[in-house]
Order: sequence, then structure tokens, then C-alpha cells
Amino acid sequence: MGASGRVSGVPWADSYLGRLRALAGDMPLLFVGGRGVLRDADGRVLLIRRADNGLWALPGGAMELGESITDCAIREVWEETGLRAEGGTPFAIYSDPRYTRTNPFGDTYQLFVVAFALNGWTGQLAPDPQEATDAGFFAPQALPEPLARSALESLEDLAEYERTGRLVVK
Repeated sequence: MGASGRVSGVPWADSYLGRLRALAGDMPLLFVGGRGVLRDADGRVLLIRRADNGLWALPGGAMELGESITDCAIREVWEETGLRAEGGTPFAIYSDPRYTRTNPFGDTYQLFVVAFALNGWTGQLAPDPQEATDAGFFAPQALPEPLARSALESLEDLAEYERTGRLVVK
């Protein structure tokens, strides 16, 4: 969810997770989502500076009913940056209970996130100010700070996937 309280262009309360949260109250829920790694021709990585916490992160977010996990990652990149990826390859799945997080609203989720290496893109870099205060491509050896732990972990896992050809599952 973005800082605006909107998911997938709809108000949080109308999103799948918003409706589920209203039914479940404060019990922990599963958060199914996609994360995208998009690189330019020079190997630089697309990062956003999140509007809600100021951390630099990979674009990503919650999957909605009626879309695939791949479409989720592509949609999240587009919503947060204005770039539309052309497809992708999954390289990591994060689902271990250690990926349980409580958001600033006090809602607890165990993540089930699939990270994708996304292919080429169309469009112009134009971050949505309600989602990201900035966005840009950064060399892997010169990533901006403060950097989200999840971004560093996913980039390390992508390197592992590219070395071994094996999906990283955590």
C-alpha cells in the first residue's frame, strides 16, 4: 500500500487486502505480492524512494484478485515509476515466517513475495508522488541510502540466481 492509502489505483478499503483486513480485524494475514528488478542497458537498477518511510526500495506491492503474480510485479513497477516492463522471470520467493512485518498502521502480515527480473520497458520515468518521492537507476556498487533491507537481499538473490540458475526460496 502506498502512502496515499491506495492500492492498484483504488482506495485501500476497496482493495482485496483492505476488504480482507476489515473482515479479519487485527489478526495476521498473508500478504501476496510481487517485486520487480528492472535494469537498464548499463546494468543499473531501478529504485524508488518510498513516500511512506523514505527508504530506497525495489518497486513492488500487493497482488489483486484477477491478476497473476507476474502481472502484479509489472503493474507495481508501472504504478510507482511510470515504466511498463515487458515481462519477467521469477528468481526468488520470500515466504518464511521471518518475513512477517507490521506496517505503520499496526497491521501484521506474513509476506509471500515473488521477485522478478523484469525485461525491457516502455515509458518515461515519472514516479507517482503518492507512492515514491523519487526514482532512478543506480549502479549496484553505488546504491543510495537509506536502502531497504529487502532491496539489498533481492539484489543478492538475483546475483545468486544468475550464478546458479536455481530459484532462491526463503
